[in-house]
Amino acid sequence: MARTFVIGDIHGALKALEQLIGQLLLQPTDRLIFLGDYVDGWSQSSQVVEYLMALQEQHDCLIIKGNHDAWCERWLNGEDPDPVWYRNGGKETIASYENISPERRLVHLEWFNRLALYYVDDQNRLFLHAGFASMHGPEKEHYETNFYWDRSLWEMALCMDKRIKKDSKLYPKRLLLYKEIFIGHTPTINYDETIPMNACNVWNVDTGAAFMGRISAMDIDTKEYWQSEPAYVFYPGEKGRNK
Repeated sequence: MARTFVIGDIHGALKALEQLIGQLLLQPTDRLIFLGDYVDGWSQSSQVVEYLMALQEQHDCLIIKGNHDAWCERWLNGEDPDPVWYRNGGKETIASYENISPERRLVHLEWFNRLALYYVDDQNRLFLHAGFASMHGPEKEHYETNFYWDRSLWEMALCMDKRIKKDSKLYPKRLLLYKEIFIGHTPTINYDETIPMNACNVWNVDTGAAFMGRISAMDIDTKEYWQSEPAYVFYPGEKGRNK
C-alpha cells in the first residue's frame, strides 16, 4: 500500500535527515512531501539541497518552499544577504556554499525557483509551510509571502474554543476549507512539545531541528511518526540557530 509522508523543517541538518529517511524504509510507491525550510541553521544547507535533488530522482517527492528557502533563493539570485536572514542561519548557509561552483549554484537557484508554494491532494488535504490569510483559500491569497510566513492559521487553531461547533458562524472559515492542513514553520518545542502537534484539523510537523529538536516525518493517513535524533548531536561545536 502506498504511503505518503510529510517531513518538517530541516535547517541544514543533513545527517539528521539521512537518519530519518533511513527509518522510513521507503518503498517505490511511497510519496514524500517536504514542508519547507531546508537551509539555515546547521552547516550542511547546500548539501541538504543536493540530497533532496538526488532523492527526487529516486522517489516521488513534492518539495514546498519555506521562508528560509525564499531568503536563500534571493541571495543565490544575486541580492545582498538580508540582515535578518544572515542572523538567523543565513551566515551558515552562505558558508556551506563556499565550495559550490557558480554553475552548480545556478542549478540550486533553479531548484528553489521551482519549489511549490502549496499543494492540495485528492482528499482535500492542504500542505504548505506556514499558512494563508484568505478565507477563500490559498488560490485567492493576495500575498504569496503568507504561504511561508503566516503564523495566524496555526495560532488560531491552537486557541480555538472546543465548544464552538463546525456549523457555527463563529467557526473559522479557513479551517472549514480542508479536511486537514499540514504545516511546519513554528517549532513545536516553543510549546514544550517534542513531537508533531495537532490543533483542530491542523498538523504542525516542525519539531525544532534548527534549535534543540528533531526532524520529524509523519504518515498522513495513520499519523504514525518517526524522528531523527536531536539535530545538534550530529554537529558538535555548532550552535545551529541557538544564538
